[in-house]
Amino acid sequence: MKLPLLNGVSWASRRWSLWALLLALVVTLLVILVWLSGRYESSMVQSRLEHDAGETVTDIRSGLTRNIQAFQALQSTERTPAAWHAPAAELLREHREIMRLEWRGETLEVLGFVETPYRSSVFERLGRHGMEADVNLTCTTARRLSGSAYSTSYFMPQNDGLGLEVMDMCLPIVAAGRLMGYVVATYSLQDILGELVGKQLARGVGLSFTEADGTRLALHGVVSRGSRIYVAQQLLDLPGNTLVVRMESRLGTPALFPNVLTALVTAMSVALLIVLFLLARDMRRRLKVEHDLGEALAFRKAMEDSVLTGLRARDLQGRITYVNPAFCKMVGVDAKDLLNQSFPAPYWPPELAAVYQQRQEIRLSGSNLPREGHESVFMRQDGTRFPVLIMEAPLINAVGKHTGWMSAILDVSEQRRIEELSRASQDRLQATARLAMVGEMASLLSHELNQPLAAISSYATGSLNLLQGEMAPAAKSSPGGPEAGPTAPPLSEDLQLAMRRIAEQAERAGKVIKSVHDFVRRRDQVREAVEPRALLDAIMPLVSLQARKLGVRVVIEVDESCEPVLCDRTMVEQVLLNLSRNGMQAMRGTDETQAPSQQARVLTLRIRPAASNAHSRWVEFAVIDRGEGISREVADRLFTPFFTTKEEGMGLGLSLCRTVIEQHGGFLGFEAAQPRGTIFSFTLPVALAPDGHADADAAGAAREMA
Repeated sequence: MKLPLLNGVSWASRRWSLWALLLALVVTLLVILVWLSGRYESSMVQSRLEHDAGETVTDIRSGLTRNIQAFQALQSTERTPAAWHAPAAELLREHREIMRLEWRGETLEVLGFVETPYRSSVFERLGRHGMEADVNLTCTTARRLSGSAYSTSYFMPQNDGLGLEVMDMCLPIVAAGRLMGYVVATYSLQDILGELVGKQLARGVGLSFTEADGTRLALHGVVSRGSRIYVAQQLLDLPGNTLVVRMESRLGTPALFPNVLTALVTAMSVALLIVLFLLARDMRRRLKVEHDLGEALAFRKAMEDSVLTGLRARDLQGRITYVNPAFCKMVGVDAKDLLNQSFPAPYWPPELAAVYQQRQEIRLSGSNLPREGHESVFMRQDGTRFPVLIMEAPLINAVGKHTGWMSAILDVSEQRRIEELSRASQDRLQATARLAMVGEMASLLSHELNQPLAAISSYATGSLNLLQGEMAPAAKSSPGGPEAGPTAPPLSEDLQLAMRRIAEQAERAGKVIKSVHDFVRRRDQVREAVEPRALLDAIMPLVSLQARKLGVRVVIEVDESCEPVLCDRTMVEQVLLNLSRNGMQAMRGTDETQAPSQQARVLTLRIRPAASNAHSRWVEFAVIDRGEGISREVADRLFTPFFTTKEEGMGLGLSLCRTVIEQHGGFLGFEAAQPRGTIFSFTLPVALAPDGHADADAAGAAREMA
């Protein structure tokens, strides 16, 4: 009993472990997404900064190139140093990055110079002579390159205590292939960054010139505040000199959300966690519903698998969509071979396939679907045919849509076999019963006709004795004497009575033969309403005659409240006569010397009302003797045909009596009498109403009980 609980706990713990693992994976994924989004944003910022640094180098190179073009335009072969001064000064006012502009001759002597108007001379403190060696080297390089050349940068202290990083540019002036002199321009590195770089590029970033080892030479702009710094470096390759342009930028958003993308991913992650929580709660409810549904489906599946009735479902096109194991076992085909099968079905007999297909098309059209079902014949996989009972009904889904048909199939082959066996057995039993009844009736005729024939013989003998007794006195007197007249009337009256008795018993014998004939041929006997006392009166002459022979006293007890009974009079009289004769014969061995109050040979014939039910009332007839009684061994076989305890008997009397009473709907039985003897009793239905309708009801009730 603990195993299912442990399995349930194990499954629950395993399920929660899976949920915890899923949550950990989701959280890890979200952290990685946030980190990757930050990295992506950082790479985007870095890429943008690299691009801006490249644009900055391009702007500086373009500005220096434009300055060279301006220097070339400034120089003219006809221009004197005095005439050169004014346009040179104007050029310096337009280009703030140039600190000093010199016009030198072929031997590098200074022919004229102009200082920038925006600050004091950068050479005011140390003078220009200390830098001549660098200028000579730069100009030599420029002449060799046939173009401009730049010197390495150098620091010039200023009077205000600060300093300025500058570099010289030397441009040879050539006219008609002949060197006319040089233009030497001194640039401020800081002003180059400020004047030659676009304002959009320099906004919010820090620009600087550095050497290859990272030494900062000049700085322009202030870096915005932020938690993360991005740096981009680009080489500014000039003839004779190479500088590194460094661009710095800071990300001003908080470190947790360095950009909008990260914030968006984080928000989506939080939303995903909330959805996971809601999904987990919904999953718990779903699991409970699925568990209940699984139990319901398992219960239904168990019922479908355990029933002996075959179940089959088909769609609107007649294809089989479901079969249960009972149906598969019934037709001997696996479910996988039956599903999605249409017409003809594999379990249809080939010779009936066309008829079945036509019939199924009519039924699948929605008509001719009897609720009580119809019979058909199926074929197993081995080719054997067997009868089935099919009950079909429309298959309606939960929304009330007709989706197909559901069939219940019963294998009625065993039932048909039993019915055939029962029918054959009934035929044999009826034939046997008819043969046995013929034998019984033959014995009955010889058995029952003995009594009226014996009575006829007795009456005939008595008539002869009377005739002889009356004839004797007449013989002593002479013919025509006086005694002949008085004796004639008594002789005539007794003779008439005897003859009348002979006629009655002969008529009774005829009735017995006719009743037995009708009984043998299974005809419905004519039943009539008869007073119970009349049944006793009809048999009393024969009973009295037998009683006188055996020395038995007959006592009659009739309850006058008993109503007429519905019966075949002749047959019931025979039952009473047979039971009375058996009762008197059972007292042959009793003592005749007892006192009359204790005399053993007393036969009591009793009639009284019996139990009743809702349909009819009953009258009980009882024959009570004071014989030795019936032993248990004899009682078990008492009503068995051809069983008897008499030497001259055939054992058919009681069997026939019970058959007659049961045909009337009554019951014949026996019990021990006190202090000795046996009580044989039977019941007959009361003819309830005098108008005839109640007689029919009683007859019907009798037949139902029979």
